[in-house]
Amino acid sequence: MTKITPRPGILDITLYQGGASSIDGIANVVKLSSNENPFGPSDDAKAAYKKIAFELHRYPSSDHRSLREAIAQTFGVNAARVICGAGSDEIISLLCQAYAGPGDEVIHTEHGFAMYRISALAAGATPVEVPERERVTDVDAILAACTERTRLVFLANPNNPTGTMVGESEVSRLARGLPDQALLVVDGAYAEYVEGYDGGAALVEARENVVMTRTFSKLYGLGALRIGWGYGPQDVIDVLNRVRGPFNVNQPALAAAEAALRDTAWTEKCRNDNTRLRAWLAEALAEHGVPSDTSTANFILARFASPAEAEACDALLQGEGILVRRVAGYKLPHCLRITVGDEASCRRVAHAVGKFMEQAR
Repeated sequence: MTKITPRPGILDITLYQGGASSIDGIANVVKLSSNENPFGPSDDAKAAYKKIAFELHRYPSSDHRSLREAIAQTFGVNAARVICGAGSDEIISLLCQAYAGPGDEVIHTEHGFAMYRISALAAGATPVEVPERERVTDVDAILAACTERTRLVFLANPNNPTGTMVGESEVSRLARGLPDQALLVVDGAYAEYVEGYDGGAALVEARENVVMTRTFSKLYGLGALRIGWGYGPQDVIDVLNRVRGPFNVNQPALAAAEAALRDTAWTEKCRNDNTRLRAWLAEALAEHGVPSDTSTANFILARFASPAEAEACDALLQGEGILVRRVAGYKLPHCLRITVGDEASCRRVAHAVGKFMEQAR
C-alpha cells in the first residue's frame, strides 16, 4: 500500500462541477447553465484578441501594468493596489494560500460560491459554513461564527447562485465587526450588473481588512480567457504578488480585457439588456407559478415545490435542448439556476417551464 498521500483536507474536496454545455443527441442547445453573457464580448475585445496572434511567441507582461492602469482609470482605484489573475478564482485561491492554513478557519455562507470551500481545503484550512436567512447573507450569523482562528471571510455580493445581495451598510458593519486577524473578501463577480454599485471598492479604501475581487467572465463576456482582478490594501496585494506565478495571465486575455474595459458602450448595452430580460423572465416564471427572489445578477434562481419537481422540470428542459443549472450541491435541491440569455432564449425557457407546470398540475 502506497505511503504517498496528499496533505490532510485535499481528499475532502468535492470536484467543482461547471455548467453543462451539451446534451447527447441534441444540436443547437440553448446554454443557460453558466451565467455567461449571451451577447459575448465587444467587437473591440475580439479585435484585440486577434491582433495578439502575431505575438504568441512572446511571454506576457509579468506585472500586468497596462491592464491594471486601465482598471484604475475605469473604476477610480489605485493601480498599484490591483492584482490580476486567471479569473477571480485564482485571486480567491491566492488569498487562501497566503492567509489560511492548518489550524485556521475560512468562513463562507450556506449558499456561497463553491470555490471558497475548495480553496480553503486546498490550503489546509477549515471551511466554516454559516447559515443564510431566506437565501440572503446574514451578517449577524457570520459575526457569531468568527473565532480567534478566523482568517478569511468570503462574501459574494451579489451572491451566486441566489442572486441576492446585502446593502453597503451591512457589508461595512461586517468589516467593522471582524476579529483583528481576519480579512473580509467581497467577491464582486456580478457587481457590474448592479447600476451604481462599486463592488466594495470604497470599503477597501476606507479599511485595512477588506479585499475586493472582480472578473471579466460575466458582463465582459471573456469567460474562455480566464481573467479577473482584485483590489486591496497595499500590504495584502504585495503578499499575493509574492505567491502568484510571474506569468499567471496570458497576453491575449490581458489585451482583450483592456479593450473590453474601454468599450463602455457595449458593457452598458449588455447591462441594460440583462436588466430588462431578467425582469421579464422573473415575471414570466412567476406567472407560471415558479417564484424567485429579486435577482441583482444575470440569472434567476427559480424555486419549485420540491426537489423532485425541480429535477423533473430540468429533465423536460433538457429534452427540449435547454440547459440550466441544478443547484442541489449548493443546498438548494428544489431550485434551478437559469442564466438570463438573449430574448429568444428567455422566451424559449419560459415557454418550456410553463408547459412543464401545466403538465405537473
